[in-house]
Amino acid sequence: MSHFTTIQTQVRDLEALRDACAELGLELKTKTPCRGYATQTRKCGHTIVLKGPYDIAVDPSEGKDGTYGFSTDWWRGPVAREDGENYGRLLQSYGVSKTMREARARGLRTHRRVEQDGSILLTLEGGRL
Repeated sequence: MSHFTTIQTQVRDLEALRDACAELGLELKTKTPCRGYATQTRKCGHTIVLKGPYDIAVDPSEGKDGTYGFSTDWWRGPVAREDGENYGRLLQSYGVSKTMREARARGLRTHRRVEQDGSILLTLEGGRL
């Protein structure tokens, strides 16, 4: 019986996802089996290799709209402890990485600050008002 659960996301930029993974001390690998409960593995396009016993699979969404879905094994909580509920830290880091990439491509300067509560304040400067 598989324990893997998939959620649809708005992840469209694998390089921004790679940046987010690096920021969190994780690695996004291609064609690497994704680990789950009781040494189960599943094939996937990309795998976010976590420090614990499970990983996160990254596969194109079925709608072929350029988005990716994440699948993981939530059993006993190692993924939630490492990445937060529902991929919270990973998706936050991806959002910041994607925004910073887009801003730089438009010639804007970026500044980020991590708040005490863990939220990230991102400031963009430049361009015409």
